[in-house]
Amino acid sequence: MSEPPVIRGSVSLPEAELRWRFTRSSGPGGQHVNTTDTAVELRFDLERTTALPQQWKDRARDRLRGRLTDGVLVVRASEHRSQWRNREAAAERMAALLAEATAPPPAPRRRKPKPRGLNERRLREKKQRSEVKRGRSGRGWD
Repeated sequence: MSEPPVIRGSVSLPEAELRWRFTRSSGPGGQHVNTTDTAVELRFDLERTTALPQQWKDRARDRLRGRLTDGVLVVRASEHRSQWRNREAAAERMAALLAEATAPPPAPRRRKPKPRGLNERRLREKKQRSEVKRGRSGRGWD
């Protein structure tokens, strides 16, 4: 690959900590599919990595709990016919997953007071509706 996948800022995945595995892709493709190992499986050991700060590792461990197998994150790519393009797709997907999982939590939502005009409009509409309903009563029709 050309350069290590960047997670965020200056933090990237070191090539030495990535484990690649290649297998045959399934699906149509003729004889080509039966002879070449184009499907890619990329593994990244989240528990033992030194590339991520400890706080990021904790966040990623919590958010990716369902995807981790013994602390290892696995991404598969087989959508392209070329092994090289599948490698790039897997690396991009891995970086995107880790970027999302290590992002800081959003700021807590603060409730804002309701605009005064909103309440005044609501009361005015209630009054109009009550006048319409009062006008339906049979009083004064004699």
